[in-house]
Amino acid sequence: MWSGPRNLSTAMMYSFGSRADCAVWDEPFYAPYLKATGIDHPMREEIIATHESDAEKVALACLGSVPDGKPHFYMKHMALHMIDGFPLDWAAECVNVHLLRHPARVVASYGAKRDSVTLDDIGFRQQAEIYARFGGVVIDSADIRANPEAMLQKLCAEISLPWDPAMLNWPKGGRPEDGIWASHWYGAIHQSTGFGGAEGALPELTAEQAALTEAALPFYQELAAKKL
Repeated sequence: MWSGPRNLSTAMMYSFGSRADCAVWDEPFYAPYLKATGIDHPMREEIIATHESDAEKVALACLGSVPDGKPHFYMKHMALHMIDGFPLDWAAECVNVHLLRHPARVVASYGAKRDSVTLDDIGFRQQAEIYARFGGVVIDSADIRANPEAMLQKLCAEISLPWDPAMLNWPKGGRPEDGIWASHWYGAIHQSTGFGGAEGALPELTAEQAALTEAALPFYQELAAKKL
């Protein structure tokens, strides 16, 4: 599952993790991304120290055995983590799904967590490039929030996965598979037990946020035209 930040991605990981037949993995390339770029993210040193930071080793594990011997493996990937030089051929062996959210919502939400945000930080360009290379299924977080059961059933049918109503709910609190960064980013999802309701109007943006949204919109629109 490819997405950018602040994009229902953790809720989707919890949804698939609620299936008895599915193991999950939380942003496996995050530590390699931080180590290779030197970028300053919250908890940077803890993330690198706690998680595998060698991109080659992570790529090998993406095609390795599924944890706990389960038949399906849900990997939550941030498209922005796949910087030049990181191995990506492994994705050809996977079912690739692309999770979208309108960039105005991403920019407003991410901006509340970080002081300075660039186009490369929110992943729309990188996600469009990954789709161009591997194709896959596209689904919009707004459609999931508007009708979780219908859209998740549609997604499962599209990727030949039996529908499981357990996907609609999860226990309050974190999952054992959460990355160490959960304490900074996952506060709201840890208070939830299911998908939130439909979102309202797009948020008001500052001039800087509006410019960033405009830069991201063509990539979003290109993928949104292909959504379920």
